[in-house]
Amino acid sequence: MIPDKHPRYHSLVTREKLAQCARSGIVSLEGLTAHGRGEAFDYLIGERTTESAHIAARIAAAMLISARHPVISVNGNTAALAAQQIASLQKASGAIVEVNLFHRTEKRVQQIEELLRETGSDVFSGEAERLLPLSHDRAWCRRKGMYSADVVLVPLEDGDRCEALVRMGKTVIAIDLNPLSRTARSATLTIVDELTRALPGITSACKEISEPECRQLTESVDNHYLLSEAIREITLRLCHAMD
Repeated sequence: MIPDKHPRYHSLVTREKLAQCARSGIVSLEGLTAHGRGEAFDYLIGERTTESAHIAARIAAAMLISARHPVISVNGNTAALAAQQIASLQKASGAIVEVNLFHRTEKRVQQIEELLRETGSDVFSGEAERLLPLSHDRAWCRRKGMYSADVVLVPLEDGDRCEALVRMGKTVIAIDLNPLSRTARSATLTIVDELTRALPGITSACKEISEPECRQLTESVDNHYLLSEAIREITLRLCHAMD
């Protein structure tokens, strides 16, 4: 048992949750490596939600609630870490929840869908087709789900699918702790924050944002500026740490 007063309590609980989900097959072994890479960047931002991430989360909420057909794309790591937060965001935004995997098997898809349903999500499932312009299994999606979406939230994304969705004319919202990644730079909007902090922030904003603010936010998206701010915030923190 991990003592709750341990200075790395949240991090250790998260790692244990991922390890359990890897043993059950929900998380791929490769997903454990991806999480470790992200955690390193979370150290750099001070394991907190920065001002630029707050702004980006509010813009993301505006995009989702003003969308015609929004979709939240969920992979194994996202389901393992934030299934309940996904359900809350779906309720607040009205978005479809759809599973999409790089290391795809029908068994894993069904396991993740079951986990999401158990925690309150209404999962869009059924027959998938190879519809996205990709050479790997993330090309599989539902015609009336992600393929038809105008706005797609892609937590813990791989860069090539993010690029493909943008090329298809979709508005893509990424959650990525690395502001220099291909995903972060390719997305329409990137929230540089840890998943379980970012999702509640988007959900809260969905519940309180006004229609005039929603229009204003969606008309003034500057992802380059937000990523630059995230890098500036990291740099300032590192400089202060060296003092």
